[in-house]
Amino acid sequence: MTNTFIHSLFGFVEKTFVITEFEIRKLRHDFTELITRALQPALWLLIFGQVFSRSGAMHTGNIPYLDFIAPGILAQSVLFVAIFYGINVIWERDLGIVQKFLASPTPRAALVVGKGFSAGVRTLSQAAVVYGLSLLLGVKVNWSPIALLNVLLIVILAATLFSTFSLVVACIVKTRERFMGVGQVLTMPLFFASNAIYPTAIMPGWLRTVSHLNPLTYVVDALRTCMLVGSASSFGLGYDYAVVLLCTTVLALIGARLYPQLAT
Repeated sequence: MTNTFIHSLFGFVEKTFVITEFEIRKLRHDFTELITRALQPALWLLIFGQVFSRSGAMHTGNIPYLDFIAPGILAQSVLFVAIFYGINVIWERDLGIVQKFLASPTPRAALVVGKGFSAGVRTLSQAAVVYGLSLLLGVKVNWSPIALLNVLLIVILAATLFSTFSLVVACIVKTRERFMGVGQVLTMPLFFASNAIYPTAIMPGWLRTVSHLNPLTYVVDALRTCMLVGSASSFGLGYDYAVVLLCTTVLALIGARLYPQLAT
């Protein structure tokens, strides 16, 4: 019984990484995507971050505002890249690729998680951009190997979470036009109802409650804890990981259930 379970688990992981590798190979045909997506975090840090840092309007305790916002901008970049990933699935449906995936013996959950991991790999370029800009702007970044490894894991997990959510939305709306509309509606509330660019302490009570239900809040908290020197977690790093993993697992199961319906 145990050997069967282990064999099934290894088979699932292997198929997941096969799908991930297949999706990553697409970057060779459109490498400019990584460059264009790097502009967004640069604009937020160089313009928004520095202006608000000089204004002194945001009270972030002992952490300078530019330091405070850097992990939030990284989380925002991950969100914006991953949340529109579902449109690729709609393109694949129109090209007949989804039908080929569904005809293969690959578990549906492996298809969903594999696509999510590939989005995580794509967002690593965003992390490199934010770290480079933070270094230039004098942000007190924690360069310890453990901290960097945690940031790497959080970025990949967060991208997997939001790209899986995006895939679920794509399976429901089924058309590119509807998906783009829904995606634009979702990104701003997720971003602004989090602790990415201001602390939850200054939020009104109702928004603070919403932010605690928002998984992006825990992504930002984990990134801020690991990325900055002397930053303490508001919820606990283990709790942040648990929330992100739980949300990802639930969405992956929902996505695995809905994915076959995309082909109909």
